[in-house]
Amino acid sequence: MNPKKKGNGGASAKDAAPTEELKGKAYAKQLSKLHVELVRLQEWVKYKGLKICIVFEGRDGAGKGGTIKAITERVSPRVFRVIALAAPTEREKSQMYIQRYLPYLPAAGEVVIFDRSWYNRAGVERVMGFCSDEEVKKFLKAVPGVEKAIVDSGVILIKYWLEVSEQEQTRRLESRIDDGRKIWKLSPMDLKSFSRWYDYSRARDDMFEATDTDFAPWHVVRSNDKRRARLNLITHLLDQIPYKTAPREKVKLPKRQKRHGYREPDYPYKYVKERH
Repeated sequence: MNPKKKGNGGASAKDAAPTEELKGKAYAKQLSKLHVELVRLQEWVKYKGLKICIVFEGRDGAGKGGTIKAITERVSPRVFRVIALAAPTEREKSQMYIQRYLPYLPAAGEVVIFDRSWYNRAGVERVMGFCSDEEVKKFLKAVPGVEKAIVDSGVILIKYWLEVSEQEQTRRLESRIDDGRKIWKLSPMDLKSFSRWYDYSRARDDMFEATDTDFAPWHVVRSNDKRRARLNLITHLLDQIPYKTAPREKVKLPKRQKRHGYREPDYPYKYVKERH
């Protein structure tokens, strides 16, 4: 896969065939079925001691956060761990670039999801001038070897790029301006990066060319339609990991103990006011 073969900024969500809007009930029904499968996968991961690492990348507003939420809302946070690192400290800046991500890689029985990852160097850091061109070249040259070592250690590494069109990104970012629920999603950095669409396109193209390997390929998800993108990605994710139903004893609730003279105390509990 080489997005440079496409014009106007590379692989584009605009290339997708038009589809009817997926209604909320239909989406919820399909997502519910996928949640059942994600729980089956979770139990199999624990049973077999699998190590799974999922990387999410894409432009601002591509839908990474919502997709990760859709994956994790019905599974255990002790198995599915989401990693979203803040800006590096001065000490971390002096380390080998990928070093600060390594401690978060999964151990046996874990699924680790990176909400942005070591690919920050190939994307936002490059576009915003936080690193030199030489540092980017060294990173792109080194990262396939690091990922090969990760895969050879037994980690199932799955990389997703969420692709959104210029028009849809604009619509989504504009919707955050006056929405009190989303204002935290629109930082000064987001505003600067918004104006550099084609710089990001070039950065993405170079990243794909250097790191889209047989052992750790990039999977591109068209995300103009958030609901369909989430369903398509989760379905694809489940296909990447062979799993079965883990052995489990049949669950039956035990009988409650008898009261044995216990009485509810006359205590002035501070109940939360019921305003709804």
